[in-house]
Amino acid sequence: MSFQRRVTLASAVAVAVAVAIASLATYVLVRNDLHRHINRSLQTLAGAFVQAEHSFPAQPPRDRHRVAGAGSASTPTPPYPYSVLLRRFPDRPGDITNVVQLVSASGATYPAFNGQQLALGKHTIATIAALARVGSGTRTFDTTAHGTALRVIAAGVSPGYAVVISHSLTETNATLDELGLILIIITIGGAALASLLGWFVARTALAPVRRLTATVRHVAQTRDLGQRIDERRRDELGSLARSFNSMLTVLDETIQKLDESARGQRRLVADASHELRTPVTSIRTNIEILERADELPAGERTRLIADVVEQLEELSALINDLIELARDDEQIDAREEVRFDILVTEAVERARLHAPKARFEVSLVPTLVTGVPARLDRAVNNLLDNAVKFAGTERPIEVSLRDGELEIRDHGPGIDADDLPHIFDRFFRGAHSRALPGSGLGLAIVRQVAELHAGSVSVAAAPGGGTVVRMRVPTTAWGT
Repeated sequence: MSFQRRVTLASAVAVAVAVAIASLATYVLVRNDLHRHINRSLQTLAGAFVQAEHSFPAQPPRDRHRVAGAGSASTPTPPYPYSVLLRRFPDRPGDITNVVQLVSASGATYPAFNGQQLALGKHTIATIAALARVGSGTRTFDTTAHGTALRVIAAGVSPGYAVVISHSLTETNATLDELGLILIIITIGGAALASLLGWFVARTALAPVRRLTATVRHVAQTRDLGQRIDERRRDELGSLARSFNSMLTVLDETIQKLDESARGQRRLVADASHELRTPVTSIRTNIEILERADELPAGERTRLIADVVEQLEELSALINDLIELARDDEQIDAREEVRFDILVTEAVERARLHAPKARFEVSLVPTLVTGVPARLDRAVNNLLDNAVKFAGTERPIEVSLRDGELEIRDHGPGIDADDLPHIFDRFFRGAHSRALPGSGLGLAIVRQVAELHAGSVSVAAAPGGGTVVRMRVPTTAWGT
């Protein structure tokens, strides 16, 4: 069952139950109110009978000590003054709307003047006889006579007698039956109307969910992550739409990055295969020549062996650079606080050892950064090696660190303007560097390290000649 149908069904059931409870409460309240009015009317009649009985003189008048039709065996004559009181009720044969009769303490019953008599059970007569013995109190109950439902009140009028007055419930029951039918129709109609309104409300309320479902289905089928859902609503569905749109944006960006990374990896593999082909071919050629070492002069063998060793070292460096670049999108997990100025100092000392003729002017401000020391150290070494390669020995290489920005300036031939936009590309070698050893990956690694540390790197022509490279890494406050 769909969610919309469940909402419709739940709405219909909830309204139906509410209407049914309200209808039942209405029926009970109306029934109780009608019965209360009947009880009050019967109590009024019983009270009037008792009051009239007390108003009669103790001795009956001589002309009223007999009641016409009384004295027969089938119709016993009630004692004075009840014989007179019973005559006051209308003589309507066959009408049992109001039937009045007398019950003595011994259980004897005296019918109404018109001969009407209720069919009272032995238990009921015994209960009324108990009221007659006391001569006070009332008791209300329901009974049936000649197929007619009656409400009956029994009231003690004097020690020895109790009056019984009935009232037909025919009209009351007919009214209640009609009311019950009306309430049943209202309940069924309310449930039907609730179903219709629930379907409409569910369809309207779930429209954004349907649009969301359609968008998800479209994205799943077409992989079009540019689809968006209207998020102008200010309710929970609007929040859901905004969250879904944000998820699509993140997913789109992630896939784009993955595609870009995959393209970069493919380019790296293609470029690496091209770059590796030359040294591998050269090494294989030299080794093949060395297989005929007996035919070669001693000096030629020594030169070939030196060439093979040098080519192996270059190949090893190239492979290390490729491994470094293959970690392009690797997350930096081993972060720690690093004294960047100390790391640069140690890198300069190693550069002096490797290039004794190079001169350095160093100006470093104590700087604290957060990152991976090995990666930062590799980037700084590459920048210094690049500067040493082009600086010459006439003027020093200027190294400065301030506010997280490492600046390395040499006084070499500089970089052609046409080469500047490509200087950080993989395997790119400018016009002045093609004759020098190297793989063209050093500055690409520097850019990678800077970006992984949320920094940047730039290169420009220095005033007066030479090149200046600036690598910026976000600093960390001391003591945090």
